[in-house]
Amino acid sequence: MLKYVKTIFLSAALFANYVQAQTSEQDACYLEAIKQAKKETQIAEIVSQCEDESEHEPPGALSERIEAERETFFNPYVITPHKMNYILPVSYTSGFNDKLDIPADVRESARNIEAKFQISFKVPLNQEPIFTDGDALFFGLTMQSWWQLYTTEMSKPFRETNYQPEIFYYLPVNWQLLDTNTSLAFGLEHQSNGRSLPYSRSWNRIYLAVLVEDDHWALTLRPWWRLPESKDKDIDDPNRDDNPDIAQYMGYFELSGAYRIDQNMQGHFLVRQNFNYSRGAVELGFTFPLWGRVTGYLQYFNGYGESLIDYNYAQQRIGLGIALTSLL
Repeated sequence: MLKYVKTIFLSAALFANYVQAQTSEQDACYLEAIKQAKKETQIAEIVSQCEDESEHEPPGALSERIEAERETFFNPYVITPHKMNYILPVSYTSGFNDKLDIPADVRESARNIEAKFQISFKVPLNQEPIFTDGDALFFGLTMQSWWQLYTTEMSKPFRETNYQPEIFYYLPVNWQLLDTNTSLAFGLEHQSNGRSLPYSRSWNRIYLAVLVEDDHWALTLRPWWRLPESKDKDIDDPNRDDNPDIAQYMGYFELSGAYRIDQNMQGHFLVRQNFNYSRGAVELGFTFPLWGRVTGYLQYFNGYGESLIDYNYAQQRIGLGIALTSLL
């Protein structure tokens, strides 16, 4: 009789806990533990078991990264990565923008094999929640460079460098469609190549990003709206729109995703598309272990907009190097 009374009290205690927060994942753990518990099981054992599982099971691959980043957000000795950071010492392209009025000697000296690298980081702007727990306001900066490392006729110049500062607000939301987790991001972004006319390229856009994740993968849908610029100014006016048709090639959204095979092996993709003009781009990437913390990185690109100077030129590119940080 004492065993049955103990079981009744155990069930009652756990059911009371369930009523208080019936939407939490711990409650499901409590109920499952009741079904499988032996008569001599103590309440403390079940509570401890479910708390341990809650602590060691992050809600998703992207959330796991964000939780790890929060521990060092305000450490002055730590730079928090934003997008991927990588170095591709060998990157081959099918060609460059042939619509540019570039001197013949420069065009002939440029090699199809060059180096490419990307540096990307973000800085949190708030220590306490702004509207709700887990939200954050960030400043981010991403820089991409294409370096003519293998040319012998010129002094190995940087053929193109793109700068992409942005400010964005990250908001986790309680949407759990098909056992996934969802979060949102709202941002204002500028992108330019920092050059003077006639090679200047730039645009500004605001975007909404919807991020959906599971334990091993994450998807991001990011539609944007380009902020209009003046098209009526003189062609030599620096305030004139440098590339009024850029949306025809870059599209109005991008869909990206990443899948974590293990800690050092991941696959990712990015797709941009303008259905009205049947123009867009696809980028595929794969990271793989080499030795220690050094991770290999293979990248393939096909389409428009691989760089701003080539935004209206279709090309294929494949590069091999190392990834300094990963997406997940």
